[in-house]
Amino acid sequence: MSVELYRDKNHICLMFTDLLDEDGQAVQSNQFLIVDNGTGAIIDPGGNLAYNELFMGMTQHFPPHKLSYVIASHADPDIIASLDRWMSSTQALLVISRVWERFAPHFTKVGKTDKRVIGVPDAGGRLPLGNNELWLIPAHFMHSEGNFHFYDPVSRILFTGDLGVSMMSGAQARQPVTNLKPHIPLMEGFHRRYMVSNKILRLWVNMVRSMDIAMLVPQHGAPIVGKQAVNDFFDWIEGLMCGIDLFDDRAYQLPTASIDPIARQVRPALRAVNG
Repeated sequence: MSVELYRDKNHICLMFTDLLDEDGQAVQSNQFLIVDNGTGAIIDPGGNLAYNELFMGMTQHFPPHKLSYVIASHADPDIIASLDRWMSSTQALLVISRVWERFAPHFTKVGKTDKRVIGVPDAGGRLPLGNNELWLIPAHFMHSEGNFHFYDPVSRILFTGDLGVSMMSGAQARQPVTNLKPHIPLMEGFHRRYMVSNKILRLWVNMVRSMDIAMLVPQHGAPIVGKQAVNDFFDWIEGLMCGIDLFDDRAYQLPTASIDPIARQVRPALRAVNG
């Protein structure tokens, strides 16, 4: 099921929120389709768990074989583990940070990415999309070393990857957040662990505050919608201590605890495999 984030006669933005079996084994994730004047791009297409339903869901809105771009904010498996299948089923170019340009082929069979990767420099850039452009906004170390957010100036949506993430089901992710305060507990734990440092967050906020943003849409969880909620997110995130701000020598000690209870859980499966 898709969620229509924006539509006019020439331009659509769709979000797919619930393409995984929600059995607790895989984190909920969002995938995005942008079409401008007949040119299509997928943002953060996800892993193999999402591929079949995303491909079929897309066909209701845009022919997948006509995709121009597969765009990845970074190279985590929940972002592009399905890359081999997209490289096989379409002629799309992969757009990804230069940091990950030579790592992405590890997700595919030999030769699938040959002459099909656009490596984005650290400064980002503007990618032609139909009659408009998609802005590739630097977002390094939030949480990946080479990381980008994607701004669509037509819909005024900023696709923020792992920034703004909230932990919830696909059904919950379809409900936009217009009041940030009660939403913060669903974001806080993730951001404290996965964002690298407060310095990075402050630099990012300083960069994007002047942008005309109607909606922040993360790769996990619900969109943050409306000027007030977006500004409240900026205020919250620029003051958040996270990542290396919170670590000290207590996190770097030689281990003493046994992991045997975990090993016991997999032993029956190992015995079955080994006879």
